[in-house]
Parts: sequence; C-alpha cells; structure tokens
Amino acid sequence: MFIGFDYGSANCAVGMMQGAEVRLLPLSGDSDYLPSTLYAMDRELIAEAVFHGLPAELKAEYAGKRAAQLSRARMVRHELDLGADEQAVFVGEAAVQAYLELPEEGFYVRSPKSFLGATGLRPEQIALFEDIVTLMMQHIKTLAEARLAEAGEMAGAISYAVIGRPVNFQGIGGEESNRQAEAILRVAASRAGFSEVAFLFEPLAAGMDYEASLVEDKTVLVVDVGGGTTDCSLVKMGPGHRHKADRSADFLGHSGQRIGGNDLDIALAMQAFMPRLGLGSQTRSGKPMPSKPFWNAVAVNDISAQREFAALSSRKLIQALLEEAETPERLSLLLKVQREQLGYQLVRSAERAKIDLSDAASVASSLGYLDPELRVEVSRGQFEAAIETSLARVEALMHQALAQADGQAPEVIYVTGGTAKSPAIYARIAAIYPETPVVVGDHFGSVTAGLTLWAQKLFAATPVTPAANLAVTKATSEAY
Repeated sequence: MFIGFDYGSANCAVGMMQGAEVRLLPLSGDSDYLPSTLYAMDRELIAEAVFHGLPAELKAEYAGKRAAQLSRARMVRHELDLGADEQAVFVGEAAVQAYLELPEEGFYVRSPKSFLGATGLRPEQIALFEDIVTLMMQHIKTLAEARLAEAGEMAGAISYAVIGRPVNFQGIGGEESNRQAEAILRVAASRAGFSEVAFLFEPLAAGMDYEASLVEDKTVLVVDVGGGTTDCSLVKMGPGHRHKADRSADFLGHSGQRIGGNDLDIALAMQAFMPRLGLGSQTRSGKPMPSKPFWNAVAVNDISAQREFAALSSRKLIQALLEEAETPERLSLLLKVQREQLGYQLVRSAERAKIDLSDAASVASSLGYLDPELRVEVSRGQFEAAIETSLARVEALMHQALAQADGQAPEVIYVTGGTAKSPAIYARIAAIYPETPVVVGDHFGSVTAGLTLWAQKLFAATPVTPAANLAVTKATSEAY
C-alpha cells in the first residue's frame, strides 16, 4: 500500500488513490488536515513514546541510541506521578489543546518542519528533531491505517510513501542544510514503519495536480506559498509530458526559501500586538525599548530566539526594563508572556486574525490570556504593511525561478499553498506578470494530490522495485 504524505509546516495530510482519483484521508475528526504540532509533558517523554511505536526489529538499536533519554523518561513519569500507560505526548489538535491548558508546564513545538536543516544544530538537537518527526509520522501512519481499516479498504500496513519537501528547507545553509533535513525525514520515516520512501519537491507535486486537468501543453510557473516555505518552479506540463517516467527535461527553473505563513503570522504579531506589550515605548529617561525581547517572544520558528527568550537572563532583562519603563503596565504583559511561555498563543492569535482578514477589512483580536480586557483591532492595511518584506521575498523567488529558464516565460501562473489564500498575497503575485493568467489551485490539497500521483507512478507496479523507481525521483531532483 502506498500514499502521498505531505509533512507540512502548518498541517499534515495523506492521500491515496481511489480508482483514478486522489482521496485525502481524514486525520483529525472529519478534517483531512492534522496541525503540525506536538506537546509533551516533558521532552524526555518523546523518546519513550517513539520507542513504544517502533517496529520490533528497530527497538534494540533505538534503545541503545536513546538509553539516557529513556532512563530519564522513567524518572520523569515518577516525578509527574504519571502511570505507565498514561498518555503524556500529544500530536495535532490534541497538542494544541494540551498546550493551551498548560502552556508553561510542558514542551510544545509548532511547525517542527521549519527547524529542519537549521545550521549549528548539535547532535542531541538533531536527535530530538528525529524523535519529534518520527512520533508525528508514527501517529499519522497509524491514523491513516485505522481509517482505511474502518472503511474496509485495507487490512495491513502502509509500506510505501512519497514525501514532499521544499526546494530549500532554510534560507541559509544550502545543500548541506537540505541533506540534513532530508536525512532526518528518512530516519523518521523508517522508524515510523515505512519500508521505502521517495521525495518530491512540493511545487512540482502541486503542479502535477494541476497538470492532470490540462488538455494542452503549457509552461507553468508554480508558486507554492506554504506554512513554512515558499517554492517556485517553472515546469513544462500537459498531456505531452505527464506520462513521462523521467521529467528532468521538463523542469526549467526553481527557487525556494524558508518564508511562509509562519513568518507572516510572526510579522503580524510584532506589528499589531507587541506595541500593546511595550514595543516602541520608552524608558523614563527617554531611551527606546530594545526590540529583541519582543522579537524573541514571537519568533517561534527560530530555535535560538526561543531558547534565549525562555532563559532566566531574558526574564531578568524584562524585569529591569519594567522598572525603567514609562508604561510599566505594558511591559508587565511581556513579562507574563515570558513566565508562562505564551509566545505561541500570540502567534496563534495573529494567524487567526490573518485568516479572518481574508473576508474582512478589520478584525478584533482578543488577547484575554494576557489581560481579560485586552482586545486589539487589526486592519488589513496593518497586515499588508507587516508582510511587505515577506512579499518582496516571494516576488524575488518568482523572478529567480524564471532567470534560470533561459528567458522562457510562463504561459500560466499556478498558485497554491494555504498561505496564498490571503487576498494580499494573491494580489501581489498576480500583479508581477499582469499579462499572464493566474490559476488558483486547492490551497491545501494540491501538494498531497501530486505526491499521491507520483507515488502511484513509483510504487503501483507489482512487485515494487524501489531501487529502480527511486532512481527516477533522484534524476528528477538532480535537474535542480
């Protein structure tokens, strides 16, 4: 059994073939999308949860590599008075709810994919991210198999998957970052129980979904603005191309960078919310408040910033600024964010405002978790101002992809990705090449659909010959 697996920055999704059509499997209640979040009552409990979900043949090796974490996990269970079978790690919406109930108590990660490929990670940090990704993949694979079993469509394991990946996981680090990130995904997929996996660039996956609808060949600029990354690819598509086993000659140019919905949410939180917490205010002596602690509070996709903000030194800095502040009542809210680790909630509130601004000129955001009376009016104009730098980077990526294509121009711009749903982002993309028609795809499902179609091409043969099939994917990737 094979699937297309979108391990996304904002959400995860799984697709399977049902006849000639792609079907997304429900992963969170009736929703096809599972939020990319994890919450653990203690980080040491993550390794314990991974161990319990491992295939039997991998347990001994893993136990040797994580002996210290597994030993500490037993101590943590005793300290927290948790029973041996009591759930202590949560994924998806359950993780969000656990965090909202006890934000300062546990370990919460939102969009772990955004951290993959980060430079300067120590071996123990890479091991932690391997475990986080593994646990999420175990959870999703188990959910997908259960859904298929409930529907009477499968009795057994999902063994093969095509997993989406951005062109570049990070803006810096180049191919070394990409290799590190893909290696983490490979290890996680193996520990989750997949016997063979292949990878496909996400903008190409999104484009394959669109290509299935074309009745004539086109040169298409695919712009995939996701939760954590933006990827652009100029691709020859259509009935003359889609049945090729090797598509390397069809891929004319690409670009990608870690800029996506998470960055927009953070920018909006800084622009709309942080002034209410003291950003832009002054000390009694007339000096401006330093912006760094405000940025660190909401930079939820930056490991260093989050570590620095959580440190005792950051708390002491805010307390010192509080004593000197012209408006101490504002700084006291920033201190509350630090003490109770509420940065994720601020960014979550900004994300909600961003979504609501798609249908309204302004929205009122309640920040009752900081102050029962605190409501902040957020306008579409504020949002557009906050994301201007990010939009300029998206535009630069589009130009970069075309610059690699020896002057070939797109006949169609195909826009996908959840973040592209924002009118401000769509308007900017459409204005760059005003003479070129813009087609808007399924904002959330197109990547998963493309991954599933590619999985069918690689793994549908019986018996499956992974080595030969993976060479096709490798050849495709090397075109970039």
